[in-house]
Amino acid sequence: MNSSHSDLQIAGDILEVQHLLQPAREHPATVAEFAGLARAIATDRSQWAHLVQYDAVSRWYHRLRTGPGYEVWLLSWVPGQGSGAHDHGASSGVLTVLDGELAERTDRGVRRLAGGTQRVFAPGYVHEVVNDSLEPAVSLHVYYPGLTDMAMHAGQASPAAQDVVPA
Repeated sequence: MNSSHSDLQIAGDILEVQHLLQPAREHPATVAEFAGLARAIATDRSQWAHLVQYDAVSRWYHRLRTGPGYEVWLLSWVPGQGSGAHDHGASSGVLTVLDGELAERTDRGVRRLAGGTQRVFAPGYVHEVVNDSLEPAVSLHVYYPGLTDMAMHAGQASPAAQDVVPA
């Protein structure tokens, strides 16, 4: 949601409610299934670990997979790298920290995201992801529908669709 606050909040971490967690399907269709897809990829390091690169100049990213209407991105973050405040347009997403630790900053504060942590967000959700630790980090991002817009906030211009960088 843009700058307005919602009256609806989930108490605790919905991903800790075991009966809501669904195993990964070949073609996920629900938030729980996209979270399950991200967990399945996260636990199978052979799908992603050999691809990870670290770039001291800019965040490294690689589209790992596409499916019907969704994309899976792998990102690396060296200390000090961040996404800038942004939203993902019409896309919902699941962010999963694979290695290291990231910080997610929103208008409600800062949340520490350790390895294994997942964050699920709706279209229009504004956040900034930063590696403010002393070690590199790797994260996995699932977007549905696929990422076509990433509007920057706090006075930063929105990149063109072809220049969209996942976060």
